[in-house]
Amino acid sequence: MAYPMQLGLQDAASPMMEELLKFHDYALMTVLVISAIVLYIMFLVVSSDFTDKLVLDSQRIETVWTILPALVLVAVAIPSLRLLYYMDENNDPQMTVKAVGHQWYWTYEYTDFEGIEFDAYMVPTSDLAPGNFRLLETDNRMVTPSKATVRMLVTSEDVIHSWALPAFGVKVDAVPGRLNQTSFMAQRPGVFYGQCSEICGVNHSFMPIVVETTPVDHFEVWSMFFASEG
Repeated sequence: MAYPMQLGLQDAASPMMEELLKFHDYALMTVLVISAIVLYIMFLVVSSDFTDKLVLDSQRIETVWTILPALVLVAVAIPSLRLLYYMDENNDPQMTVKAVGHQWYWTYEYTDFEGIEFDAYMVPTSDLAPGNFRLLETDNRMVTPSKATVRMLVTSEDVIHSWALPAFGVKVDAVPGRLNQTSFMAQRPGVFYGQCSEICGVNHSFMPIVVETTPVDHFEVWSMFFASEG
């Protein structure tokens, strides 16, 4: 969960987000090094020590600043492609949850369980309980077991939505007539918040996402209770 005056991204709650944070720091340091070198060269250019015609017209310098950017692109592209492949694969998921976007709420279907299907609407400000977050709390939370790979199937029934959970490093579009998928594994129990990240209409900012991860035994109790109530 984000907090006031926060610098940087949210704390990672899944292996995928940990890898994204590592790549973010790696790319940021690469940008800082490039910026420092460019600023240093600009400083030399405006000084009298770097205005010699033999230096400015040097073929060696032309070769260096042609090859060096290509090497930098390769150094950034290789870990980026590895991360994209890692995000796309599903490693033997233990359970599957289908999220359907509507204007403006989410419907969750637990396809591995019979009778577990519910809608998740944003809780109005006047109905918030102590400790709940305004514009982020839902009347029904999506509950999953921690330390288990969960496959998300995401689609929509009206317009394009986007199911996004920053702490898990998950963001997938919900497109009408199309079934997209992603996966995540929560490393610890907790409550994690997200929002629709696609401008889907006038109430776009009022369809939050709340995922509560619990130990496996607690999830089994919840699933049996919810199925019996349904």
